[in-house]
Amino acid sequence: MDFTRRDALILGAGAATAALLPVGVFAAAGDEDIAAFTGGADVSEGGVELTAPEIAENGNTVPVAVSAPGATAIMLLAMGNPSPRVATFTFGPLAGAQAASTRIRLAGTQEVVAIAKLADGSFARASSNVKVTIGGCGG
Repeated sequence: MDFTRRDALILGAGAATAALLPVGVFAAAGDEDIAAFTGGADVSEGGVELTAPEIAENGNTVPVAVSAPGATAIMLLAMGNPSPRVATFTFGPLAGAQAASTRIRLAGTQEVVAIAKLADGSFARASSNVKVTIGGCGG
């Protein structure tokens, strides 16, 4: 196969376009996940406690904890990831506490969102911006 300059330019332009996709494309996927989880219901601020670091030196293992007293389910999303839905925690009537903690992978600096479905059928939201540094250099 002969690889011409024209082929190289076309491949380069395609790669640059893919690399420069706006984060908004991924955020739209996160909004769709939220709408599916809530069934389109209104989501109020508060009622959920989301603990995430302000700065994460390693985006591969970012510790996150979430709690919502009275919740039956909590969905965790990383809005800037290609697949925003990280986890959904479900709590039964015998759960001692409606809380969970895990480590997540973040593709870069972005917003982490927790949506809780409360026992009365309402939904609550909390979010936190996490800055992911590259090699501890603040990039």
